[in-house]
Amino acid sequence: MDIAVELSRIVITEFGDQQCIFLKEKGGDRSFPIVIGSMEALAIDRRLKGQSYERPMTHDLLASVIDAMGGAIEKIVINDLRDRTFIATLYIRQNGQVVQIDARPSDAIALGAAFETPIFVAEKVLDEVLQGPETHEEKIELLRQRLELLRWKIDEVNTRLEDDNFLAKAGDELVSEYRRSLDEMQTEYDAIERVIEKLG
Repeated sequence: MDIAVELSRIVITEFGDQQCIFLKEKGGDRSFPIVIGSMEALAIDRRLKGQSYERPMTHDLLASVIDAMGGAIEKIVINDLRDRTFIATLYIRQNGQVVQIDARPSDAIALGAAFETPIFVAEKVLDEVLQGPETHEEKIELLRQRLELLRWKIDEVNTRLEDDNFLAKAGDELVSEYRRSLDEMQTEYDAIERVIEKLG
């Protein structure tokens, strides 16, 4: 069974090459993130906002090709999870037939974002991605991995905020956003450290 979901949030930062989108169950509380590349995240954000360039970008071009060939994007289904990689299928209706195209979720969502294309997730994928670590050691290891990621991001932001050239070029709004982000990450970092100490 496929579960209808919606794109609830896009998290785009300048602190790394990987960004996140969050999918939330329609009419439910279940949600999960998918890590995607910066280019795909920007493409999704741009197409959702209806922004365009003088010349078509990749996802705009593909959408135009589908339209010119008499096709229409019917739905996107995230139907598998292999080695922590999400697998999606793009369903395109053309001349009364439905063609299934293998795709990365990020590309499929970027392509369908401008048309409010329905997104679905296979129940087995949703169950697997929401299944938490089972053992005490797995929980601690997951927290340690998150701690390492936060430590790297905090160092990156601190480096920027200590760079006089960056501060001279960045506006007050951007610097304030960096400081706010730094405070949030530091708060999360401290909280995870306390949890790890309690778990022992």
